[in-house]
Amino acid sequence: MVEFQRFLLLLCITTCILCWIPNSATAATDPNDAAAVRFLFQNMNSPPQLGWPPNGDDPCGQSWKGITCSGNRVTEIKLSNLGLTGSVPYGLQVLTSLNDLDMSSNRLGGSIPYQLPPYLQRLNLAYNNITGTVPYSISNLTALTDLNLGHNQLQQGLGVDFHNLSTLSTLDLSFNSLTGDLPQTMSSLSRITTMYLQNNQFTGTIDVLANLPLDNLNVENNNFTGWIPEQLKNINLQTGGNAWSSGPAPPPPPGTPPAPKSNQHHKSGGGSTTPSDTGSGSSSIEEGKKSGIGGGAIAGIVISVIVLGAIVAFFLVKRKSKKSSSDLEKQDNQSFAPLPSNEVHEEKSMQTSSVTDWKTFDTSGSINLKPPPIDHHKSFDEEEFSKKPTIVKKTVTAPANVKSYSIAELQIATGSFSVDHLVGEGSFGRVYHAQFDGQVLAVKKIDSSVLPNDLTDDFIEIISNISNLHHPNVTELVGYCSKYGQHLLVYEFHKNGSLHDFLHLPDEYSKPLIWNSRVKIALGTARALEYLHEVSSPSVVHKNIKSANILLDTELNPHLSDSGLASYIPNADQILNHNVGSGYDAPEVALSGQYTLKSDVYSFGVVMLELLSGRKPFDSSRPRSEQSLVRWATPQLHDIDALAKMVDPAMKGLYPVKSLSRFADVIALCVQPEPEFRPPMSEVVQALVRLVQRANMSKRTFSSSDHGGSQRGSDEPVLRDI
Repeated sequence: MVEFQRFLLLLCITTCILCWIPNSATAATDPNDAAAVRFLFQNMNSPPQLGWPPNGDDPCGQSWKGITCSGNRVTEIKLSNLGLTGSVPYGLQVLTSLNDLDMSSNRLGGSIPYQLPPYLQRLNLAYNNITGTVPYSISNLTALTDLNLGHNQLQQGLGVDFHNLSTLSTLDLSFNSLTGDLPQTMSSLSRITTMYLQNNQFTGTIDVLANLPLDNLNVENNNFTGWIPEQLKNINLQTGGNAWSSGPAPPPPPGTPPAPKSNQHHKSGGGSTTPSDTGSGSSSIEEGKKSGIGGGAIAGIVISVIVLGAIVAFFLVKRKSKKSSSDLEKQDNQSFAPLPSNEVHEEKSMQTSSVTDWKTFDTSGSINLKPPPIDHHKSFDEEEFSKKPTIVKKTVTAPANVKSYSIAELQIATGSFSVDHLVGEGSFGRVYHAQFDGQVLAVKKIDSSVLPNDLTDDFIEIISNISNLHHPNVTELVGYCSKYGQHLLVYEFHKNGSLHDFLHLPDEYSKPLIWNSRVKIALGTARALEYLHEVSSPSVVHKNIKSANILLDTELNPHLSDSGLASYIPNADQILNHNVGSGYDAPEVALSGQYTLKSDVYSFGVVMLELLSGRKPFDSSRPRSEQSLVRWATPQLHDIDALAKMVDPAMKGLYPVKSLSRFADVIALCVQPEPEFRPPMSEVVQALVRLVQRANMSKRTFSSSDHGGSQRGSDEPVLRDI
């Protein structure tokens, strides 16, 4: 018997070793799948960060990054947050086994292809620069459970037939420019639980959503009208920024079903399995399957069965041999017999305990049970302290130096936040121009995803901090509104718009900036940052330096907007990290997600490059070697001939060569890859001041007095001779 046991043990060890031996028989990727993946690679400009072989044809066998396979078929493509450019190509419909396509948080442009993998369960293209419309072909994705197209530039109406999308559970179309009424076919979404439609331009009513099994619905900042259906008032609902009708809603028409109860009870119940549940289960099982083991799959299964059989046989023989001896039988009865009874007793105890717990809640303390010690520790979780260092929250009072506006005042001043009053949209919300007794102000409406409605005290604290920032080149906060869960900031308004508009809009919408004005804008912005970094106490990291946040008054003086906002909003870094890849962020931000004073300096250097070249920080329409402004421009900053070719053509060659060279020297210091080599903003200011002083001395030589005006004519003679 001992020999037999040793034999079984040896068999188990041998078969386990065989299971770990790599299988040499690899199955090549399906040719259609391989061709589609290669085409995708080419359309994304062959990104080196993926590490895919340029001429490779076996993504499954070679385990390409982001590709998951089952056998020789591609089942998942997950390429999120990799800084990818280009576009999503046509021809993906051949990927008939693909169930998950995630290319979110990149810099993809173009439009959504009409032909998509037919059996997709999850499609995520959020946080890109995709334009065009939502294609009708999405109506044919009958297995779809999750669709996320949020934070793009999609336009026009939503021409999707939702009749065939009965398995859809999550729909996110937020932060686009979609228009028109909601399709009536949305009423067919029988399994939808989450829908995000905020920050679009939808019109009409939301009655079509009334009887859907929704748990979460956000329709903020659209142009919806009518009444909010009663059926939706028992869910997590966000509706601000629309033109809802006031007063009691009209009675429902005859035959209208009653408002459904909360969905949560049928979700927690057992027995039913939704397609999303089964989809996620199969996804987790298939995670990591590659076609490299496809050729030996059958052998692996057979070996596994042999191992299990050997283990079972081993314990059966061992137990049988013990029962052959009367002494061992007694010992066996003593050691093994109590085990089943203990298990049964433990099960009964658990069942009794669970029933007792329910009774405890139902009788409101009729049975007084002490909670286990671990609950006390949970009340003082270290994670809670790490999130909020202040244990005792102070009572925050509203600042006295800014005005508190009412919702009604702001609605009247902005035309109920109409599109006609919309000035722009940033990382934290939309900006509207407002009329107050002949005075024009700017109203920033903080999006609820940035600062939830219930964080009123946090908002008041943000206002208190921002209201203490006073500098001629920092946009001044003049008021706020914190009513009914809305968070709004009121700033001074600057008529000339942003630096981004001057540099990048067509000539018919803006006037070109002369060289002196560009230097003036750079110096004023540098002084604003110097104030935030080195004068303000505590120091303020702006985190969002870009030309769109540099506003210009009638004299072209710069005013840095959003100052302090990103520093005091709790989750600002996470929000701004979605914009990584815009061309403004320092290399270390892309790696760590952390913003510092030095990352502000880098972003300012990028703005100076914009002023010099007139180019965008990242432009996917240019040749690949020129798409990143910093990478393209940095090697040329110390080459005077190359530098002359970089200058914005809008200046028509009217710039002083020496001043241009010194300007480029400052840029080179600011955009150093290593943060420790970048200068503090006080040194940047001094360098720009010296540049202006030298220019002024040259101007006096030529008897010219205009050094920063917005009129080109008076500067042209000076610029030719400096």
